[in-house]
Amino acid sequence: MSPVGSAEHADRRRVHGRALVTGGTSGIGLAFARALADRGCDLVLVARDPGRLAEVAADLKAKRGVAVETLTADLRDRDDVTKVADRLTDQTSPVEVFVNNAGTGVHAALTDPDTSLHEAGIDLMVRAVLILGGAAGRAMRVRGSGVIINVSSVAGQLAMGSYSAIKAWADSWSEGLALELAGSGVTVTTLLPGWVRTEFHQRAGIRTSSIPEQLWLDADDVVAECLADAERGRIRSVPSRRYRGISWVARHAPRPALRRAASLIKSGRK
Repeated sequence: MSPVGSAEHADRRRVHGRALVTGGTSGIGLAFARALADRGCDLVLVARDPGRLAEVAADLKAKRGVAVETLTADLRDRDDVTKVADRLTDQTSPVEVFVNNAGTGVHAALTDPDTSLHEAGIDLMVRAVLILGGAAGRAMRVRGSGVIINVSSVAGQLAMGSYSAIKAWADSWSEGLALELAGSGVTVTTLLPGWVRTEFHQRAGIRTSSIPEQLWLDADDVVAECLADAERGRIRSVPSRRYRGISWVARHAPRPALRRAASLIKSGRK
C-alpha cells in the first residue's frame, strides 16, 4: 500500500489522533499507551508519580516517536480531576481518544468501621470516571467524533464487595453514556477484563496464588482486543473466549449459584 493509501486508511479508523490515558504509567493503562503510540497517536498521560510519568514519557518518545504530554494528578482529589477535565475539553489541542482507566483495588470488609478505602475507591473509580467521561463526551460531541474507553471489570458481575459494586456502576454508567452519545459520532466502549497480569493485585494486597493459570490474561492482549472492538464501535469488550463465556454465565446463571461462586473466589483471596 502506498503512503497515501496508508494515510487514508488511518483517517478511516475510529481510534486515531491524540489520546489521553489515565493511570497510563503501569498495568493496563501503560499497555494502552504503548498500543496507541504504535498506532501513531500522540499521548497525554495522567498519573500520580511525576518521576514515573517522566520515565514512561521519555521511553515512549524514544521508541515510538510520538509526542507525549504528561499531567501529574491524583484522581481521588477533586481539584486534580478538574485539571484533567479541563485538558479533555481544550478544543485548541483536542483529545480524540480518552481511556478512562485509573483504578485501584478495594480490599476491605464492607462492615469495617474505617470506610476510607471504600471512599477513596469511589472517589477514583466513580466520581473521577463520571466527571472525566462527561467532559470528554461533551468536547467530542461538539466536534462530531471521538472514542471513549471506560475500564470496568468482569468482577462487576459478581457480588464481591466495594470493588465489584464500583465496577458494576462503571459498566452501567458507561453503557448509559454510549446511549446518550449515540448518533453524535462519538463511540463509547466498556472494557471488562478478567484477571490480568499487572502490579494491580500486589498493590491492593490481594492474594492471587489460588487463581488458575488459565484465567490469567496478558495486558497487551487485553488492550489489542479492546481497541479492535472500539474500532468496530462495540459498546462492550470482554477479551478472550474464556471470559466471554464466564461473563455470559454471570449474566444468565441463577443468583444463588453466582453468590456461591463469589464466596469461593473471596475465600481464595484472603
